[in-house]
Amino acid sequence: MRAFYTLALGSCLLASAAQADVANGVYTIQNKLSGKLVEVVNADRSNGANVSQWPDNGHNTQRWLITKRDDGYYSVLNINSGKAMEVYNSGTTDGANVSQWPYWGGNMQQWNIHDEGNGYFQLINKNSGKALDLLGWDEANGANIGQWSVNHLDSQQWRLNLVQASGGKPVDTSTTNGAANFWPLSGNLGTHDPTIAYENGSWWEFQTGVGIYGKVSQNGLQWEPLPSVFPNALSWWHTYVPGHANNDVWAPDVKHYNGKVWLYYAISTFGSRVSAIGLASASSLAAGNWQDRGLVINTTTANNYNAIDPDLVIDKDGDPWLTFGSWNSGIKVTRLNPVNMKPMGDLFSVANRSGGIEAPTIIYRRGYYYLFVSVGVCCQGVNSTYQIRYGRATDVTGPYLDKNGTDMMSGGGSLLDGGNNQWVGPGGQDIANTDVIIRHAYDATDNGNAKMLISTLNWDSSGWPRY
Repeated sequence: MRAFYTLALGSCLLASAAQADVANGVYTIQNKLSGKLVEVVNADRSNGANVSQWPDNGHNTQRWLITKRDDGYYSVLNINSGKAMEVYNSGTTDGANVSQWPYWGGNMQQWNIHDEGNGYFQLINKNSGKALDLLGWDEANGANIGQWSVNHLDSQQWRLNLVQASGGKPVDTSTTNGAANFWPLSGNLGTHDPTIAYENGSWWEFQTGVGIYGKVSQNGLQWEPLPSVFPNALSWWHTYVPGHANNDVWAPDVKHYNGKVWLYYAISTFGSRVSAIGLASASSLAAGNWQDRGLVINTTTANNYNAIDPDLVIDKDGDPWLTFGSWNSGIKVTRLNPVNMKPMGDLFSVANRSGGIEAPTIIYRRGYYYLFVSVGVCCQGVNSTYQIRYGRATDVTGPYLDKNGTDMMSGGGSLLDGGNNQWVGPGGQDIANTDVIIRHAYDATDNGNAKMLISTLNWDSSGWPRY
């Protein structure tokens, strides 16, 4: 049947299709012949789980994150599992199976997307040059999907239905070898674990405190207080952290992404792994119309990591990730679903250190991801031993190496800020774009009170950060 149609329709079916420019985002992939959606069978999250078709059921196993990579090919990642659509075992033959595997960027996980000019597309595997195909023209529920020589027939045509676009790529606003610039701050400067953002001419800061305390500045220098984001504790916090009290909310992170402002934060108690990361969103910082988005991830005493100190990371392709963690087994990174901004797929360990590590911040700049962490002990005034250290990697999941080539999973980390006679224990840092760093430190000239410090973040000619 397949050969008959190919020969009968001749060269008009074999004509080259135009390469498409598909916007990064989450899609359903619908076959033209059957009208059914590509899914990972049984919502299976394991390596090697099969890819087949099923009627639309709204589950994330039928949703795919399509991202254009630097070479012009696309990765196709399942939202339910976080794993990539791959031609199994680098197969090049007709009928080779398609399944899911952890994404690593190999040719069998890369796809050319060709516009058929009729509202449908072909997905052509980079390794084999063959098309994603509803094998055997089988329209039944659960029918298998594999690859076949390109023939442009309906079994190889797919409608890409956009569910949610991804946001834009990160912006590099930094300079190289600029003069040290420590901003002369005044006003309301008491802080701990600050995060900073810029919006329409104003600077905004949020910090650990009752309901997430905030500040605003018209010039980044003079700071005035804002009302708390959460004037009352949310009921679900106590479900995951029964010992939580006094509406104390830790280490917020605020960033603009994909048309909204996202606010990640932690609920915990000191020295405990019974923790939860929550999420809120607003249309803008100025509007302050925060909506509770619920739980992101939680940990218990059974986990060897801790769900605190969240930081939203935007990778070089514009896809979102979350880094978080402290002490225990260290710092983690996980991919986020752009639809709900919550985790999809596996956790990756990126840094660990005896004696304390927490407060991760990751930014992308000129081919590298930079991981900044606070190491040592906080929250003890002038007896605090916090320092800000860093490493860099070519992939968001690491490995992160310091200037000496030591992996941050093995205690590496080059020193950015170890404090001085006045400002003791700097840490809890956050970075706006690639050129403004905020942190707290304990003022030895003012009874060890924690205060806000902001500096321009400079970069040397080898691509390493400095003040």
